[in-house]
Amino acid sequence: MISPETIALVKERTDLVALIGESVRLARRGHSFTGLCPFHKEKTPSFHVSPNRGFYHCFGCKETGSAIDFVMKLEGRTFAEAVRALAERAGIEVAESLTEAERREAQAARRSKDDLYAVNHLAATFFEHSLRGGPGTAPHPLARYAHEELQRRGLPLRDGDGAVDPIADALQAFRIGYAPFGWDGLSTYLRQQGVSPVLAERVGLLVPRSSGSGHYDRFRHRLMFAVTDVMGRVIAFSGRALPDPSPSELSSLGLTGPAPQADGAPAKYINSPESPIYTKGEHLFGLHQARQSIRQRGEAILVEGNFDVVALHARGIGQAIAPLGTAFTPGQAKLIKRFAPAVILLFDGDAAGKKATRAARAPCREAGLSARVAVLPSGVDPDDLARKHGPEAIARIVKAARGLLEHLIDEALDGDTFGGSSLPEQLARVRAVTALLADEDDPNLRMMAKLYADRLSSKLVIGGRSPDDLRQLERVVEESLSRPRNQPTREVIPSGQTTETWERARSRAQIQEVSLEILGAILDFPELLADDDLQTALECLEGDVALAIVAARQNFTFEMGLAASEFLAQVPAPIHSFAAGRLVSPVFEAASTAKATLLENSQKLSRQALARQKAAVVSQLQKSAVDADAENALLRELFQRRAGGLGLP
Repeated sequence: MISPETIALVKERTDLVALIGESVRLARRGHSFTGLCPFHKEKTPSFHVSPNRGFYHCFGCKETGSAIDFVMKLEGRTFAEAVRALAERAGIEVAESLTEAERREAQAARRSKDDLYAVNHLAATFFEHSLRGGPGTAPHPLARYAHEELQRRGLPLRDGDGAVDPIADALQAFRIGYAPFGWDGLSTYLRQQGVSPVLAERVGLLVPRSSGSGHYDRFRHRLMFAVTDVMGRVIAFSGRALPDPSPSELSSLGLTGPAPQADGAPAKYINSPESPIYTKGEHLFGLHQARQSIRQRGEAILVEGNFDVVALHARGIGQAIAPLGTAFTPGQAKLIKRFAPAVILLFDGDAAGKKATRAARAPCREAGLSARVAVLPSGVDPDDLARKHGPEAIARIVKAARGLLEHLIDEALDGDTFGGSSLPEQLARVRAVTALLADEDDPNLRMMAKLYADRLSSKLVIGGRSPDDLRQLERVVEESLSRPRNQPTREVIPSGQTTETWERARSRAQIQEVSLEILGAILDFPELLADDDLQTALECLEGDVALAIVAARQNFTFEMGLAASEFLAQVPAPIHSFAAGRLVSPVFEAASTAKATLLENSQKLSRQALARQKAAVVSQLQKSAVDADAENALLRELFQRRAGGLGLP
């Protein structure tokens, strides 16, 4: 574990404006700097950087943090990785608060992973040189099969002539290569580089022979795609099968027999197995290359295959990414959410693509990721469409994307197929829509989806069937929607006036608003915490705001001011965004104005408290059968509280 002293020193020595200024064009605005937020798409700057307090805040997407948080968010690093990167930038030696044994163990674990990254990097270089040729070496003689596959996909591998070539840039960015024909092309290369075959086996590059000793290459005669993590480190590979060379060609090269496969006919794609540095459900193909475009556009485009990703990037659609040989997972959805709040599902137009679209709803909901669906023609994938009709065709389809829930309802109640299906199938489709609506948490979206489903149902005409059949199907939806789901408690009396329950809620909202004004004054001028005139005024606060005041006291000194990051770490979640925004963009210019506003709002809270006490006494008098003496006692108590609250003797 990195020592707290090192973390504090990194924050202190990092010039936050200089760091963020490398990615965001900042302009001074008073005591802070502003610019377009790097974490979401916006036209008007809402991203503020406070160098004095050492943190940033976006009023649009609510992202907040220190220099460490910025590096974690922008580059996808872990906390420790971000601290080490900033420490190296500032020339700080990282001290870790571990025992000597723990330190040695942590270093050994890091070295072990670094060794695996290094082996994958060497393999990627070998595959690239086999495809293109390297310093003083020619491409592999059979690499032409990989060249032809790229050519067939509209991604020709051309010799660099200095001209701007988006296709060449994409092929290089994704480290496209060729795994040579034969058993031991890679294993021989790694042995020459002094790499242990056991190390290469750990990342799935080599496979131990079933009989005898030694290893053979997992990837043979395949077009290779390097899989990287968000930091650009090669963590795995995906290889596409290529046509077998002819016997005469093999003979001329001194090779015999077909490309050796351990398990019969080659699979179209084979992927690296999971390893200490690779878990397929936690990574996305192309995210490292797409992350900046995803941030700028505020959404990712999720496609099914590696070729789809490379083809779209080569044609200027840089926010394309794909799962890695698995169904879309919650972990992958959360990974996208770190870079953008939304995703467009651009899966193939076949049955498998439709199934993948339906399955994506649960991961997106779990991650809080807004999802839309772009519909491709049946039998067409994004690679085909982009190659034959250009990026404009993809752009049109993406622009027409609809919400995932709306798409799924439309698919289930499609008039072209619904009427011709059997009654049991119709019933199954409506029940599927029922389940979609019942699962929706947002009551507003749920109601909009219901209205949309109702409109589709009203247009359905089932030839030769009794109207009762359709009414029966509609009742399934109605019965599901009639069940209350997470509805707030609010009663309405016949006169149209809201009940006491709603009045209490409104009162709490007013109290919260006034309390936040008091907190805002303190955050603008934390030195007011030590003002004796305000101690009684601050005692009237309660709930989250009171906890925030306590946190401010704990993290404020006259010498250092308010330690913003430490303070924000202790602020309750419901008011965290308010506190962060107020710290980075103060409202009051003078402490005297802030103090006067604080006192004014404190008096408002006192009056509201007295009003609540009065209401409680009146309610007790109305609901309880009390004698005259008890009634007089309650009234005297109320008067005393009122006099005390107003400062009367």
